[in-house]
Amino acid sequence: MLQSQGSLNMSSYTDLYEMIIPKDNFLRRLNDIVDFTFIMDELKENYCLDNGRKAIPPIQMFKYLLLKRIYDLSDVDVVERARYDMSFKYFLELAPEDPVINPSSLTKFRKLRLKGSNESSNNNLLDLLIHKTVEIALDYGVIDSKTIMVDATHTSSRYCSKSVAEFLSEKAKSMRKTVYQYDETIKEKFPKKPAHHSIKETERYCKELIEVIEQSEVNDMPAVKEKVNHLNEILDDCKEQTTLSNDPDARIGHKTEDSSFFGYKSHLAMSKERIITAATITTGEKSDGKQLKDLVHKSKDAGMEVDAVIGDTAYSGTDNLKFAKEEQFQLVSKLHPVITDGKRENSGFEFNKDADMFVCPAGHMAFKK
Repeated sequence: MLQSQGSLNMSSYTDLYEMIIPKDNFLRRLNDIVDFTFIMDELKENYCLDNGRKAIPPIQMFKYLLLKRIYDLSDVDVVERARYDMSFKYFLELAPEDPVINPSSLTKFRKLRLKGSNESSNNNLLDLLIHKTVEIALDYGVIDSKTIMVDATHTSSRYCSKSVAEFLSEKAKSMRKTVYQYDETIKEKFPKKPAHHSIKETERYCKELIEVIEQSEVNDMPAVKEKVNHLNEILDDCKEQTTLSNDPDARIGHKTEDSSFFGYKSHLAMSKERIITAATITTGEKSDGKQLKDLVHKSKDAGMEVDAVIGDTAYSGTDNLKFAKEEQFQLVSKLHPVITDGKRENSGFEFNKDADMFVCPAGHMAFKK
């Protein structure tokens, strides 16, 4: 059963926060500036409202995830730090003596409550967080320009570049390097590395590696403990996903004429003050310029006034020039001669400015000009 996030619990120890946490502390300022009640409105449909055990407030759970991302911690470590770090407890709106959650609750929240019923609900959550950021920036006068910059960044599919076994081996190597900083002699106690990158052998190796570290004194070092917890969390995730996915949604995109990637593109709009005002995610073969309309509309929906848009040659297509005239903003984008002279209308072929080549409707790049 869902319960609302109340104010800071009344406690005789709450004065400790005033004594310990400085006024300019990042988490204190973030908590004072942002009203997180919008999280409750967004996630309440994922909870039962009238029966069952009382759920941990969604706002508090979301803040745990925010701390996890800001400080790059595992589920276990972010909960452990919240146990003794007063700035964490203040941000979570807990009294100093209040207990923290079980890390498994955070894992379930991340996988079950935040996961929307469909892809559009996940995109709505991303748009909601961006809109909230822009709203706060406008309220505090951080954004005073009416110009946005647009561009795209490539994101490789996690299911393509590395197998599960290779990813585990990479994390195990990182953990070993951290351990060697404190005790190089422990290398003699480590198990033999697997000869082949099979999932079962790599999992077994990682578990044996963790067992050796946990039985040694070096495990008391915070840096080592964080690496161990992180690898343990990945091993738990592997119980649910141990096969290499084909990732049917990913596509081949081109960074240059000779290099490509398999994955997605993140199309972003940003104000001159470096505040992201809109974002759209597409497959890797999509043209950057085709996303201009969505980025401008989303920026305006977030509260931005758009008088000018700055982009590279990918955004100088005829459709975008017409769109800029209709929406009455100035499009600052260098015209490419291939686009103006060599594009056939409604052919389905698009020019990839990174590779300097045309891409057919199926996503295949030309091999010569």
